[in-house]
Amino acid sequence: MPSPTPDRRLDLQRRALASLDALPTAVRELGEAFAGAGHELALVGGPVRDAFLEVVSHDLDFATSARPDETAAVLERWGDTSWDIGKEFGTIGARRSDLIVEVTTYRSEAYEIGSRKPAVEYGDTLEGDLSRRDFTVNAMAVRVPELTFVDPHDGVGALAERVLRTPVSATRSFDDDPLRIMRAARFAAQLGFALDPDVTAAMTDMAQRLNIVSAERVRSELERLLISPQTRRGLEIMVFTGVADVVLPELSRLRETVDEHKRHKDVYEHTLTVLDQAIALETGPDGPVPAPDLVLRLAAVMHDVGKPATRKFEPAGGVSFHHHEIVGAKLTAKRLKALRFDKHTIKDVSRLVELHLRFHGYGEGRWTDSAVRRYVTDAGPLLERLHRLTRADCTTRNRRKAARLSAAYNDLESRIARLREEEELAAIRPDLDGRQIMEILDIPAGPVVGEAYRFLLDLRMDRGPLGEDAAREALLAWWSARE
Repeated sequence: MPSPTPDRRLDLQRRALASLDALPTAVRELGEAFAGAGHELALVGGPVRDAFLEVVSHDLDFATSARPDETAAVLERWGDTSWDIGKEFGTIGARRSDLIVEVTTYRSEAYEIGSRKPAVEYGDTLEGDLSRRDFTVNAMAVRVPELTFVDPHDGVGALAERVLRTPVSATRSFDDDPLRIMRAARFAAQLGFALDPDVTAAMTDMAQRLNIVSAERVRSELERLLISPQTRRGLEIMVFTGVADVVLPELSRLRETVDEHKRHKDVYEHTLTVLDQAIALETGPDGPVPAPDLVLRLAAVMHDVGKPATRKFEPAGGVSFHHHEIVGAKLTAKRLKALRFDKHTIKDVSRLVELHLRFHGYGEGRWTDSAVRRYVTDAGPLLERLHRLTRADCTTRNRRKAARLSAAYNDLESRIARLREEEELAAIRPDLDGRQIMEILDIPAGPVVGEAYRFLLDLRMDRGPLGEDAAREALLAWWSARE
């Protein structure tokens, strides 16, 4: 890869100087407080990298020669409040007004054999601390309060080239902390940078090392990748290097559905296209699906993961994937649970995968109002995301077919809007509640009340609002027939 031009380096340095000059006064005061206590302090990692990229960092990370107890003592005097929740890793946090800082003792991390948590060893020099960081773009520092720039591994050069390298060999770096394998894919998606060949090779050779990292740490990196500007790029790197085989094997397996006879589309490429299209349909902060939306992006990635298990070559030459949405929803829930996603995210993403094919029945024939009501009710609060996932799932190159599907979905959304105005679709309930059911039928609380409630709900779906009198007559007729 060619070296960056001097002009590119100078431009980056000018940006960084402007950003660093704008650091809050409290940062220099923090440096003075550490110096007064006989310790070194340096702004490190992401905030320094972001200064070169003209990105504002709201939370600032520092490294220090002070040990954790010494750090805590300085921060207690400097800040409005402080906390030691990361003390076992050498990190103490503090807040002063709106400024949040985390200060970590110079250190190195390495995984012990059989351990899922990194062992922390403290160091004595800033340069030694930087040599053990993940990538050279994150191995730059600015000493405070004097604002001296420290870059022993040419992070500026890597920024200028837009490439991710490791300060030491990638194999050694990833062996020290295998999570860096995931970080490589995440930073590629976040920054849009290429990977150095040494990084790519180490990721490929060492992907299985991720098995010793806790699921929570892996999930955190995957989440960051998914909400990055170039999500597709990060996922493609994961699949190419075999990292996805460990972290998200359902995505890797989509490549197994490539059909050499071209009887159906490439499901893997289709999935990445659906992801791109779903991201494009996210909205601004005041819209119904503000970008970046983790649930929508996860659903786009997972929507067809049931296809490898359900693919069937039909006698007539076609290919079917019957019930792949049901199988896919189960696989999605299982994978997200293994990655320790929260229950709400697991439920929402799995539900979107399960519902993503529902619309195709609409395209084949006009739905009744009852079917539209059920579509809205089944989607519940996920309706706006389902709209976007369904539209994104249309990747056909046939313009007529694409136009027909788009028009059909436009029609469905129009009908939903009309029914919503008429019937308050988001809050569909039977015309009678449980208390009224018990009074009318003169029965106590119990399973029969639930049966009656479900009967009235189905009736409400089929016929729309009935009013209490008509619902009462229908309920009594149902009760009579039941007896």
